[in-house]
Amino acid sequence: MCLMVINNRFLFVLDCADRRQSNRSISIDFGYPFRLQQVHFKAPLCDAKREEILFLDGDFSSAAQFFVTVGVFAFLYSLLATIVYVFYQNKYLKNNRGPLVDFVVTVIFSFMWLASSCCWAKTLSDIKTATNPTQVLLLISACRAQEIKCTATQEPLWSRLNTSAVFGFVNVVLWVGNIWFVFKETGWYKTGQRYPTRSASGKRSSEMRQQNSFNQSKGGQQVHRQASLNQSQAGFSLPQTYLGKPVICERENKVTSQGPMIFVNEM
Repeated sequence: MCLMVINNRFLFVLDCADRRQSNRSISIDFGYPFRLQQVHFKAPLCDAKREEILFLDGDFSSAAQFFVTVGVFAFLYSLLATIVYVFYQNKYLKNNRGPLVDFVVTVIFSFMWLASSCCWAKTLSDIKTATNPTQVLLLISACRAQEIKCTATQEPLWSRLNTSAVFGFVNVVLWVGNIWFVFKETGWYKTGQRYPTRSASGKRSSEMRQQNSFNQSKGGQQVHRQASLNQSQAGFSLPQTYLGKPVICERENKVTSQGPMIFVNEM
């Protein structure tokens, strides 16, 4: 981490009333882990030929070390995960244990990045307050006198420390976003998706198949109804009637009555 190699420096110039002790420079160095109460410097006393030893105020090592520790372990885990993804993909997917462990670890690191980044941002603000040149000048006894002029010729550079805090929150975004991709590998995503999404072309093709099947079923029903109607008409057809000229049937051998008939028996 960049915090481990950052060292800031104060540079003050103390101008005493005595010309022999004018333009006395004071240099103060501090850096990681930012235990400012252990940072000491020597400041001259204008009224005597001696110096006093002073210390800065504040201990900000816990937040800084927590932030660096999370960054180091996250780097090591990312390196290990990359090796597993490339060379041990089959073992990673076996029994779904690899994705589950990866998912849990990713969630933990996301939370740790968020906590450490917030703590470091707050601590960095406190460090800036504790190392404010105006605040440091108040610690020097000679600078409290009005006739002595104390000026800061070099102030600490905060650009790298600010960059570290920004990169901490960038890592929060990256690890939280990685949760979604690891979650898809666990298998929970597939079991939780009851209705799988389909593309527009797939929806149109399915709608066309449903329409065709509906038309076929409708046509078959119409044919079946027509056949049943024809059968019913054939089974219950009315008798045919002949509407031509009426036919009159007369009996040929008519017996016409010509009076009473007498039969004589001859003996």
